[in-house]
Amino acid sequence: MATSLGTTPGGTTPTGLTPAGTTPESEKGAEFQEHEKILSPDFLSVAQITEMLAEDVDGVQQKLQKFLSFKNLQTCLKEASLLDYYVSGFLWARGMDFSIIQHSKFMTLLNMLLHNLRTLHMSLEDSIKWLGEVMAEIGPSRSQKYEEWNTFDVKQANAIVDYLKISLFQHYKLYEFLFYSAREEILIGTENYII
Repeated sequence: MATSLGTTPGGTTPTGLTPAGTTPESEKGAEFQEHEKILSPDFLSVAQITEMLAEDVDGVQQKLQKFLSFKNLQTCLKEASLLDYYVSGFLWARGMDFSIIQHSKFMTLLNMLLHNLRTLHMSLEDSIKWLGEVMAEIGPSRSQKYEEWNTFDVKQANAIVDYLKISLFQHYKLYEFLFYSAREEILIGTENYII
């Protein structure tokens, strides 16, 4: 048996043992499953995206608030910030004239980036590396072999990276604060004084 190496956001790590007789077909099947996982539109359904495409800005915000089950926007900084993140991303994608499938992939990408920050505690550098790997998978491919996996063309892929630079990545420390600080304690100690 030979040890195979896989890549993670933090670098190359051993992922387990692979039989020495692994065939290219089985590797291709695993690669296909990985692509399917990356491209799966599980954050918002096609029906939800279609509903939002017919709405104005306020309608998009109300729909996303409902889809995300946010109930405390007036008092919860986290919910308000996350709603703004998703609404801004959706409206940007709509301005790019993305197809419904592209909207789905983009919204899933936004959600996965936050998941990596919140759950995996990814640093900014690791998130940027991860984005590069994902965009290489769902963006334009030099190989015609996997053309059906290409979701975005070169111009769109570059625009997505540029958008993420000025949205999530520019404010990464604020999102870290949002997920990791004890805001409740800070807010409880705040009082208003009228002079």
